[in-house]
Amino acid sequence: MEEESGLIKVRKEKLREIREDLGINPFPYKYGVTDYSAGIIAGFDETLTTPKSVSVAGRIMTVRVMGKASFSTIQDRDGRIQIYVSQKDIGDASYELFKKLDIGDIIGVKGGVKKTKTGEISVFVSELTLLSKNIRPLPVVKEKDGEVFDAFADKELRYRNRHVDLIVTPGVKETFIKRIAIIKRIKGILDEKNFYEVETPVLQPVYGGAAASPFTSRHNALDIKLYLRISLEPYLKRLIVGGFDRVYEIGKCFRNEGIDRTHNPEFTMLELYQAYADFSDMMAITEEIFEKTALAVCGSTTIQYDGKEINLKTPWRRLKVTDALKEYAGLDVMSMSDAELEGTLDTHGGHVKGGFVRGLAIDELFKILVEDKLIQPVFITHHPVETTPLCKPDYEDERFLQRFELFINGTELANAYSESNDPLFQRKTLYEQSLRREVDEEAPPMDENFVQAIEAGMPPTGGLGIGIDRLVMLLTGEKSIRDVLLFPTMRPQD
Repeated sequence: MEEESGLIKVRKEKLREIREDLGINPFPYKYGVTDYSAGIIAGFDETLTTPKSVSVAGRIMTVRVMGKASFSTIQDRDGRIQIYVSQKDIGDASYELFKKLDIGDIIGVKGGVKKTKTGEISVFVSELTLLSKNIRPLPVVKEKDGEVFDAFADKELRYRNRHVDLIVTPGVKETFIKRIAIIKRIKGILDEKNFYEVETPVLQPVYGGAAASPFTSRHNALDIKLYLRISLEPYLKRLIVGGFDRVYEIGKCFRNEGIDRTHNPEFTMLELYQAYADFSDMMAITEEIFEKTALAVCGSTTIQYDGKEINLKTPWRRLKVTDALKEYAGLDVMSMSDAELEGTLDTHGGHVKGGFVRGLAIDELFKILVEDKLIQPVFITHHPVETTPLCKPDYEDERFLQRFELFINGTELANAYSESNDPLFQRKTLYEQSLRREVDEEAPPMDENFVQAIEAGMPPTGGLGIGIDRLVMLLTGEKSIRDVLLFPTMRPQD
């Protein structure tokens, strides 16, 4: 910290000299940018007799001062480009300014684009403007004992200082540009299918749509408790009731839970609902979203992730929960008694909150014994009816649901239902689930207003949720959700 403070002190002194001794405002209003680094390099034409004139701005990343001529590299939104700065070309005053500049300063330059003697495309500067003086030095690559290492390699430090991470760590910005492209492509697909993009409340008087612990708040003027939403579902279904046949939202959800490789308390979900459809229609939409998005962002439906080759080419496999347990764990749960099932669950270190429930035990065994073995895309279908109160049962066997979860590389990426629209069944299941709150704090409360909305009449509906953060992880090759969130949740520093 002492070294850093010393460097900051030196830079503050340079700032004073620029202002007072050179009479230059180091923080002007704006700068006219005409070109960016990637376009300059891609469009370079060495046959031109008169070099193309450009105006480019960016952050200084390297500086080599060599007497009356110097080289520097600036980084803009698209990449980096070298600039050549000569005292003869810009004048004594501007060159004196240049010698006071540091790595991290933001400048604007005008000049012609030419190749240096070494063949590097460069801007030969005729005019230089300081746009922002850097006070806090950026981390730099260092060498110690013959080994080159990144001084900003500590990931936690990078997450806490994402603004710096984006500047100095190769590939980070590209990950988030891909995230933007992924969301844009998804919206394009849904727009083509005539879905309406909507916005629903983040603050809700009753939370629901999932089994999770909420974040609580309070509205002072109304003197009421409010919750940050754990799901987009309750209000989107109200829109289906109201006559919006196809709706979707890509928005933030919040769950007061732990943090790990695939979980962050604040995360982004896509939820969509289509009237007069069921979970098989949601399978088709899911396949289309993943396949087309992979092609748009990765250029192929075959991707490399975590050392594995994953093929996203559709159609994907469909497999019932009970069949998956038989295939991957050798368990025929349909032939097991409750006592045998409970004993097997206990053997594998599992448990059901609030006491044994057959369907929940089957679900727990699936999570423990099967999930991490599902590498290639597969729709796991027909979950036990006890797992989900907002889903239609399979009318051929009402012990199970018309529901699927999509698994890729052992991780759930999507969840879909044939949505329950029977108001009596809905009221019964939500009430029964609310009773479990005494033994399971994640069980959602009874939402009377939601049930009354369903009582107004909801058409047959298919619903789908996709974890955007996990999809981005898959298509960018990142192993942690924190690497695809610009600002992940972190414990405050002392």
